[in-house]
This record gives sequence, structure tokens and C-alpha cells, in this order.
Amino acid sequence: MTESSIGQPLSRVDGPLKVTGGATYAAEFGVAGMAYAVIVGSSAGRGRITGVDTRAALAQPGVLAVLSHLNAPRLPYREYRAAVDPAVGERLHVLQDDRVRFFGQPVAVVVAETLEAAGHGASLVDVTYAAEQPSTDLAASTATPLAPPGVNGDYARGDADAALRDAHTRIDQTYRMTRENHNPMELHATIAQWDGDRLVLWDKTQWVQSTAAQLAAVFGIPEDSVHVISPFVGGGFGSALRAWPHVTLAALAARQVSRPVKLVLTRRQMYSGTGYRAAIDQRLALGSTADGRITSLVHEARAETSAYEQHTDAVLVLSRFLYSTPAVRASYRLVPLDVHTPTFMRGPGQATTSYALECAVDELAHELGIDPIELRLRNEPGHDEFTGTPFSSRRLRECYSVGARTFGWAKRNPAVRSARDGHWLLGTGVATACYHTMRSAAESLARINEDGTAVVASATSDMGPGTYTSMTQVAADSLGLPTDRVGFLLGDSTLPPAPPHGGSQTMASVGSAVRAACDALRDNLTRLAVAHSASPLHGVRPSDIAAGDGRLFVRDAPDRGETYQQILAREGRSRLQVRRSYAPGDAPDRFSTYAYGAVFAEVAVDEDLGFVRVRRLFGAYDVGRVINPKLAHSQAIGGLVGGIGMALLEHTVVDHRDGRIVNANLADYLVPVNADVPAVDAVYLDGDDRTADPIGVKGLGEVTLTGVAAAIANAVHHATGRRVRDLPITLEALL
Repeated sequence: MTESSIGQPLSRVDGPLKVTGGATYAAEFGVAGMAYAVIVGSSAGRGRITGVDTRAALAQPGVLAVLSHLNAPRLPYREYRAAVDPAVGERLHVLQDDRVRFFGQPVAVVVAETLEAAGHGASLVDVTYAAEQPSTDLAASTATPLAPPGVNGDYARGDADAALRDAHTRIDQTYRMTRENHNPMELHATIAQWDGDRLVLWDKTQWVQSTAAQLAAVFGIPEDSVHVISPFVGGGFGSALRAWPHVTLAALAARQVSRPVKLVLTRRQMYSGTGYRAAIDQRLALGSTADGRITSLVHEARAETSAYEQHTDAVLVLSRFLYSTPAVRASYRLVPLDVHTPTFMRGPGQATTSYALECAVDELAHELGIDPIELRLRNEPGHDEFTGTPFSSRRLRECYSVGARTFGWAKRNPAVRSARDGHWLLGTGVATACYHTMRSAAESLARINEDGTAVVASATSDMGPGTYTSMTQVAADSLGLPTDRVGFLLGDSTLPPAPPHGGSQTMASVGSAVRAACDALRDNLTRLAVAHSASPLHGVRPSDIAAGDGRLFVRDAPDRGETYQQILAREGRSRLQVRRSYAPGDAPDRFSTYAYGAVFAEVAVDEDLGFVRVRRLFGAYDVGRVINPKLAHSQAIGGLVGGIGMALLEHTVVDHRDGRIVNANLADYLVPVNADVPAVDAVYLDGDDRTADPIGVKGLGEVTLTGVAAAIANAVHHATGRRVRDLPITLEALL
């Protein structure tokens, strides 16, 4: 009998392709007659273009064309706004006017027979500017802040300011996070090919159908005239959730030279071309009683955005509901700057908020002399005090219990500077992890072939979490097939629609659609069998029939049954196919659903030099049902390591004189390497939240980054007695 696939630590079904070079990424597709494009970026941070001299570039052997605002076709740029993208304003209409909005903005593109010729030609394009002083500094900006509309806007309950004034103990501090860039391993790339008015794009994207819709809007053609192909994505972290200007440029260049064109961004160009986590300042004030009951919470956030388009994150979510308090005032303002637009980055909103909130809670615990875990538990809400709805599940207490026991929290001396290892000061810290469970409408196709294999498909993506594998497991479990008899297709805009591959919603949304389609397919096969007089299952009630090992059989008499091949052969069919959809319905309105966790960190700080080294990280998580423990553990490790980068290393440095990003490379933009990664581990509580969705999952990719930076910062305070409220924590701040 086929063992249930769900819950098994199956290795990635696409792993052999990836380790043998068989997985084809966007820039690796071979298209006959392909030319190459290279972008010329602005060397001014604001102003107007006064001239574009392309003569030297066009004189170079192999150069086919140079496009700028002077000769590029005018594009329709119909209105398009994806429901998932809260950015408002005017998208960057690339090569459509002479305005320079940020440093590195594409101002020309060179197309040539070879990449080398295109690159050399780009270096010869001479662009002159009437440059103006750009405003790129969040702290120094005098621009009028903008209030985001809708769910990300201001919120209040009770009189938080009065409650803060009357509180026994108060914490009122400002926490700052610098800009961070995604830096996935795979560079952003697009190959564009036109066939009349039909466009094919091989693109790095986390949402193939949105990319098709966006390019259709840009060029004023029907959405079904754009076909986007993206079977493998080499990391994204949110940077590929929208079609950035380079995608338009590839398509524009291909139409101009009447042949396929490949455009691959350089690492430096990605820093000014594919979004980032916005720099943000957050005032976080807490008031409490003497015994640690939080009576007031004030949260004021200011984040950077571009002057031409405003991107918002869910920055206020956690402050509205994570802890029980009768009085909350939360506000969020966007400061328009001469920069390109920020975008979602792993754990968007909540990773940012958790740093400020969880550091403030730790500061309050220290002032009150209460254990940081105990203070959090004393302020556990019984329901969501923002929405007034019950939790579908909230096992945060258990996360803290399991985490504290595993980490050895009980051995901790609460006094700062109380532990050392030679010249290293040792400290431990803790923080809550939390991320909302997103669910969106999705569809899936499921098909049984005459050889008994199954094909399941949906237009989702796999940027690394293991979508191919986890969807295969859900399908195999429903159809009663071994996983090696199931194939899953994704990354093609012609497949059944799927939501963006981000926000930890893929498993809940697409997985539920896959389950619905495969259940329906199995039921259709069952009906064919029980209705046919020649079937051994003829006349059996469908509810008495089970599936396993590629066959249907009577549950109480397993020898009585037949294979899927036999059913199809008798019906004279080569295949049987169904298509089903999933939608979350009203569950998000009736229940508050989040993934939770408790994050523990141990650090060592060099007393003389200020170096910080993370020695241990551990997370205990409540994420509902875990489809594949091996993939889930990998996601947790990635999130925890990303938190090390946020806390100690990652910092996009902007030269405010002209808006240039100084460290736009992986030599100077620091990310964790093996030497920075200590003993890192995580566990997931055994769970199943069917209120959240039909397969019981709550999402686990985003939540594992939240809380990590705060746990590390709190551990640094425990080790040194010094509060560092600006990220990343540098040795200068500790000397």
C-alpha cells in the first residue's frame, strides 16, 4: 500500500536537474538568432537628459541599435495594478521622456550581435544631463510624508497617549533599519521574442501571469498575446514579484531589431533596478503596570519610497494585535525620495516591525525585572484584538515552552555582562516570530494518463522552497500514487491561474487547488469504475473505495480493485483530466490566522574589538501542517541565516550627494557566509489548521525571518549591557 506522501521528508524531485545542470533558468534558454542587450544607466540622481550621443556606439562592429527616449517608440502603458502590489502612483515609463528620477535609471539600451559588443557599445554611449541635487536620505528629507491608504493606514483603539503617560513603566525609543537588497544568486534576466503581435518572454519571475499582464499593458496588446515561461527561479525573496523596466526594455529591443533579444542585469544594476527593503525609522513606545501588563502601545513608522510611485508594506500588523493591550495608536508614513521603488523582501512588513516591537518588549522586561518570555506570556491575547475575531490556531505558548527547553533558557542568568568565554562576552536573547497566513484564489489541472502516471499543473513558481516537490506530494497523496508517478508543471502563464509566489501563500493556495483537482479526478475515476458492469468495483458505494498504489480498491477488501490503466483502457480513453479551483471564502474574515514562532539566539561579543559572533540560533514554530519536513527545515535555516544578515551585516550604502549606491556588489554588500553561520536549528510543532485552508497549512517561508534580528539584538544587550537600536549592529556601535 502506498504510504501517505504528506509529512514525508522527500528530497527535491527537481534536485537531480539542478545539480547536473539540467534545470534551465531564464538566461539559459537557447533561441535561434538571438541578439544581446545591455542597459545604460543614469549617472545623475535627478534632473533631465540634455543629450544622448550614440555615434561611437553605433560605429562599433556588431552593434545593431541604440534606443533612448529620443528614438524609442511611444508605448501605451495602459493602467495595470496587481491586487497583491499596494504600490500607487505612476510606474516608471522607461525611455519615454527625458526625466531622470534616480541614479541608475535606464536611459538607453544597446543591442548587438554579442554580449561583448553590446557591453562595449553601452560604455560608448555619451549621455549628458542637467543634473539636480537628489533627495535620497530618509533622515534628512523635508518632503511631505504620505499616509498609505487602506489596511496599511493608521489605526487606533483606546487612548494610547494618555495610557502611556499614566503607565507605571514606560519605554519610548526609536529603532532604525537601513535599506537591504535581495541579492538572489540568479541575476534578473529576460529573453524576448516577437511573432507578429504575440510576445514570448523567458523571464525570471515569481508570477508569470502578472508579468504577462504587465507587459500586455505596456505594449497595449491582449494579455493572451503574451506568453511567459519561467520553470526555474534561482532565488527571488520578493525581487521578482513584478516586471521591472528591464523586462520592457528586452521586449522593446526585440521588436526594434526584429529578432529575439536577451537582457541580463549585472549585479550592480540589480541594486537600482529590482527593488529592495526600504529603510525605516520606527518609534515604539510601551507602557505597562508594575507586574508587566501592557497598557499602551504607540508605533510610528517612517519609510522611504520613490517619488514617482509609493510602495507600502504591512508595517503596522503586529503592533495592532500581537500583544494584548487596551490602547494602541499606530501610524505609517512614506517619505518620497529620488530613489527607485522599494518592493517586498522576505518577511515584508512583519520582519521590519518585529525588530522594533520585540526589542521594545525586551527593554520593558529588563526595566521591570521580568523574564522576557514571562512578560510575553503575560500579555498573550485570547483573541485578535484588532479584528475581534478568534484565532484559527495560536500555539505561541507552546513554541516558547519547546524552544526554551531545547535552547536551555532556564540556565540563563538575567544580569547583563554575566557570562563570558575568555575575552568574549556571552549573551542570549529571545523574540516572537509572526507572519499572517495569506490565501488567494488558485486553479489546478490534474490528469491521469493511460500508463497510470499523473500530471498536475498550475501557473505558480518555484524560487527555491520546493514547490515542485510539495505539490507532487499533495497530488500523490490524493491520487494514491507513488511520487515518482506524478509530474508537476509550473512556471508557464498558459497554465491554470495561480497567485504570486510570495507571502507564504503558495502552499495554502495552490496546494489546496491541487488537492481539489486531484480529489475530483479520483472521484471521476471512481464513478467510471462503479458504473461499469465489467469493473470489479461495479455497484460499490464510492465512499467505500480507497486509492493506493495506482489503483482503486474496496476499503475492506483491498484485493478487490483495479488500476487506473485498466479503467481508462476499458473506457477507451488515453487520459482523463479535470480542472478545479480553490478560493479562501470568508475564512479570513471570520478567523485570525497567523504562523507563529519563538526565536532564541546566543551571541559572543569581543570585549576589546566589538566583533559580534552568533553562536547559536534556534526557532520553534507553529505553522499548521508541514507537508515536507526536509523542505520546511531548509526554509527555517534560510530564514534564520537571513536574520543574521539583517542584524549584523546587510546595509545598502547610498552616497547622498548623487544617489549612487556605493556597495552594489557582493564584495562590499555583506551577507552571511559559512563562517558567520553557527549551530542553527528549528523545529515545527505537529499541527493541522483546517480552518486556515483545506490542507491545514499556515505558511512557513516568511515567518522564519521575523524575530531573528530582534533576538540577536536582545542577546547583544544581554552580553554587553548596551542597547543598539540601529541595524545592522556594527562594531563601532559597541566600542
